[in-house]
Parts: sequence; structure tokens; C-alpha cells
Amino acid sequence: MINRRTALASTVAAFAVVASGAAMAQSKTLYVGMNGGNFERTFTQGVFPEFEKANDVKIVVVPGTSSDILAKATAAKGKPQMHIMFLDDGVMVRATGAGLCEKLRPGPELEELVPGVRMKDDLAVGVDLGMTGLAYNKKMFDEKGWAAPTSWMDLADPKFKGKVVFQSASASSFGLHGFLMFNRIQGGNESNVEPGFSKFRETIGKNVLEFIPNSAKISEMVQTGEAAIFPLTPTAVANLKDKGIPVEYAQPKEGAVVLMVAQCVIANNSEPDLAQKLAAYVLSADAQSRMMATGSGVPSNTKARTATPEAEAKLKAFHSNMKSAVTLDWDAINAKRPEWNSRWNKMIER
Repeated sequence: MINRRTALASTVAAFAVVASGAAMAQSKTLYVGMNGGNFERTFTQGVFPEFEKANDVKIVVVPGTSSDILAKATAAKGKPQMHIMFLDDGVMVRATGAGLCEKLRPGPELEELVPGVRMKDDLAVGVDLGMTGLAYNKKMFDEKGWAAPTSWMDLADPKFKGKVVFQSASASSFGLHGFLMFNRIQGGNESNVEPGFSKFRETIGKNVLEFIPNSAKISEMVQTGEAAIFPLTPTAVANLKDKGIPVEYAQPKEGAVVLMVAQCVIANNSEPDLAQKLAAYVLSADAQSRMMATGSGVPSNTKARTATPEAEAKLKAFHSNMKSAVTLDWDAINAKRPEWNSRWNKMIER
């Protein structure tokens, strides 16, 4: 016969197992692939904590460039290791075309977005709006008495010899944008890049101090006086200025290039409901207001609100510049991108 003490111990043990199981069920983790640096900090400090608290979930960022994240998602397509990924728009077109994303579920957030950010079949949606233009070392320009740049062709001005920093067109959206705008100025388009490849080295290329894989080194190179001018976004410029780095943004007369960071829920991930819930929250006015307040991002949700008059002024200036922004033909780009990457690495960065 089971005595009272044994029965009590069994009950306690059983309760502990149930409680442990419940705790384990609640302790879910979502893995999110996104660009590191300021973008990662914006979301880990300003956006994700509210969702984590409300849903008893841990969000772990897998940092990397858009190309890095796409490669990881492609390698694990059969058994995804991530739940959501944030990619630059051009790279996201490749991801959706490769069947890596699942359709976002209908919700009120989708109806609040600015026009043009919902990608084909709602497989991905723009979260952070931007554009690639020119940025320059304000301290150096002031000391030299140089006027602010006004054209993409200023990158080829002889006075900037050894002072141009250019992101690799094979690895960075900023570098690709700069190259394709140069190509357009030379008479080409996304279906014909021969003018760009034939003339880049003898013009802009002659001025380039270093081709960098991403923009992480720009802060240091501005402070050491190595970098005078480089492709960059208004948001990235604002983040550098917040750190006391003497940079300014300049809108090229030929137009900046639209650069949208989009998110998608990765197809066949292990937490489809929770991943869809996070994707919906990221698009909400609350999350996008937090994104803007924390990291100077530009929201895609029309109901997001700025925290200060200064932020409102920046947003107004951004929308003014967007009126002349150029949208690239990503279908044409992605069809030839591997070939371009090889040519760039052999012809330009050799």
C-alpha cells in the first residue's frame, strides 16, 4: 500500500514535470537574420523587447549582410534555421523568387503601409525605407573650401584622388547602386552595363582609396581623414552624426537610388504562427514608431509617429528627396548579378 509520504512525493514530482514542460513550452526562441550594426541595435533595443515581453519569447539576431543572410537561408532551405529575415529589396527579390518566403497573413498593418512596399504576392514587405545618395566628410570639405557634392560624377573629380571610399558592388547594395547610377550616366541601363564596366576604372576608380565590403569602416576613415566622399543613405549619415562623426548627406542631381529593407517570414520554419505574429508587429505603427525613435529609420507604416520636431523635419526632408529617387530594374539585375560580381572582382577590384 502506498503511504502518504510516497503519494505526496509522487504528486510533487508529477507537478514539477508538468511545470517544467509548461516552462519549456513558453521558452520559445525566434531567430531573425538581419544586417548588424545600427540596424541590429535599433531592433534589439527599440522594437523586439516589447514583443518578447508580450509573447514570452526570446529573439536572437543572426547578423550579416543581405547576401550573407540569403546564403544562410538558401543553404538551410530544407530545414530552416531562421524564422524571419530582413534583406535589402534587390536581394529580397531573389529570396522570394527562390521560394524562401511564405506569404504574409492578412492584417490591419498591411493596409496602413505606404504605396509600393508590398512586394509580389505579399511574400515580403518593406519595413525601413531609404535611398542611396552621396555622403561627404564635412570637416574635410570645410577645411579645403570645397562645395558640397551635387552629382554622382563628383566621385570622379580629380581633387578627390585617393579620397573616395567605394563599397564593393559585388557585396554591398550601396556600391551596386553607385555603380549602376554611374552606368546610367554613361548611357547604360540595368540591361546594359557595358558603359559602366568600360569606363569606371578610368574615372571613379582612379580616385578610390579602398573598396570596402560594407560601410562599417567609414566612421573610422572619416575620423582619420582618409575618406572624403562615398555612397551612403540619409539614415546611415544620421547615425554617424549622432556619434559625432562629421558627415553630411548630399542628394545627387541625377537622383538617389531607392533602397528598401524588407522582411519575409521564412517558408517551412519551425514556428510559423509566432513568426507571422512577429512580422505583423514589426509592421505596426507602434513598432515602426519605436524603430524611428531608436535608430532614425524611415517607417513604411503611415500611422507611425515621430517623437520630436527634429525627427519630423528629417522625415519631411527624406520624403522630399524621394520624389526624385530612382527605382532600379531588379529583375534585370538579378538575372545577371553573378556575372557582374565576377566581372567587378576581376576588372575593378583586382
